[in-house]
Amino acid sequence: MASITNPFQSSIQTSSRFSSLYLSPNRATACHLVLKTRSLTTKATRLAFSPLSESRGPPTPVELSGKALRFSGWSQLLRRRGSVEFPVVAAAAADADGYAKPSKSFSEKFPVLVTGFFFFMWYFLNVIFNILNKKVYNYFPYPYFVSVVHLLVGVVYCLVSWAIGLPKRAPINKELLALLTPVAFCHALGHVMSNVSFAAVAVSFTHTIKALEPFFNAAASQFILGHQIPLSLWLSLAPVVFGVSMASLTELSFNWTGFISAMISNIAFTYRSIYSKKAMTGMDSTNVYAYISIIALLVCIPPAIIIEGPQLMQYGFKDAIAKVGLYKFLSDLFWIGMFYHLYNQIATNTLERVAPLTHAVGNVLKRVFVIGFSIIVFGNRISTQTGIGTVIAIAGVAMYSLIKANIEEEKRKAAATPTS
Repeated sequence: MASITNPFQSSIQTSSRFSSLYLSPNRATACHLVLKTRSLTTKATRLAFSPLSESRGPPTPVELSGKALRFSGWSQLLRRRGSVEFPVVAAAAADADGYAKPSKSFSEKFPVLVTGFFFFMWYFLNVIFNILNKKVYNYFPYPYFVSVVHLLVGVVYCLVSWAIGLPKRAPINKELLALLTPVAFCHALGHVMSNVSFAAVAVSFTHTIKALEPFFNAAASQFILGHQIPLSLWLSLAPVVFGVSMASLTELSFNWTGFISAMISNIAFTYRSIYSKKAMTGMDSTNVYAYISIIALLVCIPPAIIIEGPQLMQYGFKDAIAKVGLYKFLSDLFWIGMFYHLYNQIATNTLERVAPLTHAVGNVLKRVFVIGFSIIVFGNRISTQTGIGTVIAIAGVAMYSLIKANIEEEKRKAAATPTS
């Protein structure tokens, strides 16, 4: 029997076996030194540290018996704190065994910042494209040729990206080509008609008309694909139709060319959506958009040559160069093509990062940004009725997008829930 009270207070209980050593320092002035027995057949002992609270009471008497080692008031605590893990040692052992977790990338650490950056770039590139595109039309009103330039710059960008392996080009066969050709044709038609409208009327008015695109999508889904559209979706489209009609009646820049072209663009993009669903492939979105751009470029070249070719050769190019100079003319064409391709690519990448509901809201806000900035930059005068109609139409699109996104989310959850 031994009792040490100065400088340490402890109780030592011995039995017929020796054990591993438990040191439990809490302060330098007081601690408990415990000897606990283990079988002599054990080949290794363990040293563990478990901090205990300071006790200034009389030392616990020593029992010389064959019973298990017990400490009054501390037995349960000692069982719980029988060992302490050392993080540094554990990490080193995990690394040595090859089980260390890899460090997270910036996008994994800050997903909100990365997604916000994608939304910012989507809006920024779209607004810049619409403004610069309209400025070009103010001195070079040839939308068929400009549409070809948009696609041509994008195709060159894709070819260069493939050449350096960013991304790696996905192979294509006759079956995939047959599936993508209708999508590309509708993409080309919708793109050209949008540019015809941009050249003919104010940018804000074209985007107001294009707010009717959800109406055409719902009609095509109901009457062409045979999908049942809920009544709530149809009701949400009523203010869209009313708002566009109200804005069109008093639009100062209204003309039938711009209006009909924007409506044809809506129909073309609706069919593009239909054919896109039928042409679902395992190819990534970047490669799909690249192939669609190449096919659409081939579709757009013949009408541009036939409709605008003679005028361009006679005076179109000469007038543009005389107004702004050769360098600015070529640089403007290059940058509107680059902004067009990049904003479409960023929009696709943004859709892959967020839920459908978030993307729907973002798409509505994007249209609001484009309309607002175009009015500010170009100083377009709009009547009060046109402004109210535009707001009503955008609000209707917002309601439609929210309701549709919620319906799609419910379908997705229902499909993911296992049937009992």
